[in-house]
Amino acid sequence: MIQTSLVTALFLSVIGLMHADETRHAPEWANIAPKRVIKHSNTQSDTLANAVATLQPGDQLVLAAGTYSVERMWDITVSGTAEAPIWIMAEAGAKVVLTRSDAKQNVLNIGQGAPVHHLCLRGVEITGGSHGLRLGRCSEVWIDQCHIHHTGEVCLSANSADTRRLFLTRNHIHHGGGHAEGMYLGANNGEHIMSESVIALNHIHDCRGDQGDGIEVKQGSWGNLITENDIHDTQYPCITVYGTAGRPVNIIERNLCRRSDDSTMQVQGEAIVRNNVLVGGKGSGFASTDHQGRSRNLQVIHNTIINTGDAFKGSSWNAREGMILANNVLYSRDQGAMNFPNGKAGVVITGNIILGDAPKQGTSPGHGLEDFVSLSWDGEKQDATPAKGAPFEHADAKFMLETDFKGAKRTRPVSGAVMP
Repeated sequence: MIQTSLVTALFLSVIGLMHADETRHAPEWANIAPKRVIKHSNTQSDTLANAVATLQPGDQLVLAAGTYSVERMWDITVSGTAEAPIWIMAEAGAKVVLTRSDAKQNVLNIGQGAPVHHLCLRGVEITGGSHGLRLGRCSEVWIDQCHIHHTGEVCLSANSADTRRLFLTRNHIHHGGGHAEGMYLGANNGEHIMSESVIALNHIHDCRGDQGDGIEVKQGSWGNLITENDIHDTQYPCITVYGTAGRPVNIIERNLCRRSDDSTMQVQGEAIVRNNVLVGGKGSGFASTDHQGRSRNLQVIHNTIINTGDAFKGSSWNAREGMILANNVLYSRDQGAMNFPNGKAGVVITGNIILGDAPKQGTSPGHGLEDFVSLSWDGEKQDATPAKGAPFEHADAKFMLETDFKGAKRTRPVSGAVMP
C-alpha cells in the first residue's frame, strides 16, 4: 500500500497526462483523488476478482502488467460515492489483459448482482469470453481508455438493466463475434433504457458478425450524447439510434462514420443529428424510418454526407412533426441527394448543398468531390474541409450552429459539417 501522503501526487500525475479537451466528457467526480492506492500484481485465477470485491469508497486499485484470467462468472458489485469514487486502472504504461479461457461467461460484468455507482475502469484490455464487458444496474460508471476486442459476442453491452449516466469514453473497440456490435446500449422495445449518458471519443471498427453496428442505442433510451467517435468498417450502420418514446432527445454530433455495409448512420427520430461526417455506406449515407417507434422530432443539421447511393433517405418523414433537414452537404454519386420515398409534407428543407436528385426547395447545387480538401466515395479519404471555391455559402442563418465538426466557431453561413 502507498502512504496516503503520496496518493494525491500520484493521482494528479496521472490526470496531468490527460489533456483538458480529453476530459470534457468525463463525470463531475473525474478529478477527485483517491484516499488509498493499492497495487495488485498477482495474476493467478480469481485473485483479482477477490481483490476488487474488497474495495471501499476512495480506493484506487492499480494493476501491474500481466494477463489476468478469471474463470468463474465475474461481477463487480462495489460502489464508491460522489466524494470518494472507486478506481480500477492499469498501471501507467502497463499492458493489463483481462480474459477467460472460454465463452461460457462474459469476461467482466459490472452491476449484475447489485447496483453499482461511482466506479471507474480505466486502461485495461478485455478480450475473449462471451460479451467482453457487460454493464447491469449501473449509474455514474466510467469506462475509459479500455481496449475491448475479439470477443465471442458484443464487445460492450448495457442491455440487461436500466442504466443512467454512463460515461463510455476513449475506448478502442473492434472484432466482436455473434451479433458483433461494438456497443449495444439499451434493449429492444424499451425493455431496458440507457439515459443521460455520454458515449464519446471512442474508436470502433471491424464490427461484422451477424449484425455489427458500431454503436446501437435502443428504443426508449433518452437524453444521451453520442459525440466525437471514429467508427468505420461495420456490417450494420456505424451508429444506429432509435427513438426516445417522448423523453428528452438524444444528441448525435461530431462523429466520423465511414465504410458501412449498410447505411452509414440510421436514426429513427427524437434526436438532434449535427456536425457529423458520413462517408461511404453501401446503403444510404443517412437513413431514417419507423422501427419500434415512429419517426418524429428529428433535426438533421450541418452534416456532410457523401455516398454512392442515396445521401439522405427519409422513409417515414411525410407529415411527421418536427422534421428538419437544414444546412447539410448531401452528395450522391449515383442516386439521390435526398430521397423521401413516402413524401415530405411538412418537412423543413433549407440551406442544403446537393449533388444528385433532390427537391429544388431549400437546395443549391454543388460541383463534386473537388469541393473538399480530401474526400473519396469509398471513405478512404475523410477530410471534409471545403476546398477553395466550394459553393457552400448558402446556410440558413435560422439553423446555423455556433461551432463545426472540429469545434471551430462558425463565422460564415457555410453549409456542411466543417468550416473552411
